[in-house]
Amino acid sequence: MLRLIVGAIAAFFLAACQSTQPPAPPPGQQVPGLFTPPPASSPASYRDLPGWQGAPLAASLEAFRRTCDRFSRRAWDAPLSRNAAWAGTAEDWGPACASLSTPLDDAAARRVFESLFVPVEIIDPEGKPRFTGYFEPMYEARRSPEPGFTEPVLALPSDFVANGDSPLQRLPNGTTRPYPPRAEITSNVSAPVIAWAHPSDVFFLQVQGSGRLVFPDGHTMRAAYAAHNGQPFKSVANWLIETGRITRGEGSMQGIRAWMDRASPDEVRQAMNINPRFVFFQSLPEGDAALGPNGAHNVPLTPLGSMAVDPSFHALGVPMFVQTTAPGLGGAWSGLLIAQDTGGAIKGPVRGDIYFGTGFDAGQRAGTMNAPGRLWVLLPRKVAERLYHTLGARPVAALETAPGMG
Repeated sequence: MLRLIVGAIAAFFLAACQSTQPPAPPPGQQVPGLFTPPPASSPASYRDLPGWQGAPLAASLEAFRRTCDRFSRRAWDAPLSRNAAWAGTAEDWGPACASLSTPLDDAAARRVFESLFVPVEIIDPEGKPRFTGYFEPMYEARRSPEPGFTEPVLALPSDFVANGDSPLQRLPNGTTRPYPPRAEITSNVSAPVIAWAHPSDVFFLQVQGSGRLVFPDGHTMRAAYAAHNGQPFKSVANWLIETGRITRGEGSMQGIRAWMDRASPDEVRQAMNINPRFVFFQSLPEGDAALGPNGAHNVPLTPLGSMAVDPSFHALGVPMFVQTTAPGLGGAWSGLLIAQDTGGAIKGPVRGDIYFGTGFDAGQRAGTMNAPGRLWVLLPRKVAERLYHTLGARPVAALETAPGMG
């Protein structure tokens, strides 16, 4: 999905793994940079992770093994992230990846995590932690337009010039300009058409960033994210609420779709154009039907094992423990997730978008998810020791007193 850049302060409340001050890095070893810590830190332990002992780990372990495969292909001494160099290098993560490379039951996996990883709580200095859900939709589609299937799913146009988060449009005279907003793309830009679908389905396909298209002959194709037009994301839900078209209680994906189904085509187009961001797709084979599309980490997303984060603050591939509220999962929920994706609306150090899976049921569960919560990153012991040393923090005995460790 997407990304963003920022050079801001992320507040870290440190968790701990030992009862003594960790040693300084060896002479000459560079300490990775990290975001400025708060004036005071709050040590934690696995005991402080609500629901840790009962959290299912199978999905997150499966996701983490795919991440480890990505780590193994990196330069051994390269930071996992330039923006979050505190997360360490591929070499730092090697022992943990090796220990979790074979199938383990939840109890055994929990012991490995508790022995090799240290939880570090991340605090949002603005006090706006938020967790939402997303999914891979499945929509009926056609290979040519017909009644009910009038909106094209577009691939990258030939005038699209990649330029990071600010793509350009090459004009006939050879000059370039910022790529235009949605309204101009849908009316004036010529681009290859992957498929045709219902207008509201195409709109939500763009919001989700990818999906599966099912044709009448039974063929299924993935419409995978290719690029966006560089325009800012604006909430259609907020506009519908502010203009009195829906109530605040109808501001969910389900409520917006219900409004689109009863509104006129011109009204639907007006609402869609409120969001100037436009997403282009590429056609891919369905592949493993049990897995989601590739996320920003370039590995398939795992239902309830993968999460989108803000790469301005976090390194992709890092395990994260989340406590939040998920109505679609029964209410209060805690779980281990791997940072494997990003999103245009995912901004902030404690902002996560949990991947729920594919299809209608996953969409229903994801659509009800929007709650505050808490976030811990689980870092290899060596990485956590560098954090402690850099911050001058004194960890407390955590692993020795974690439940189930005695």
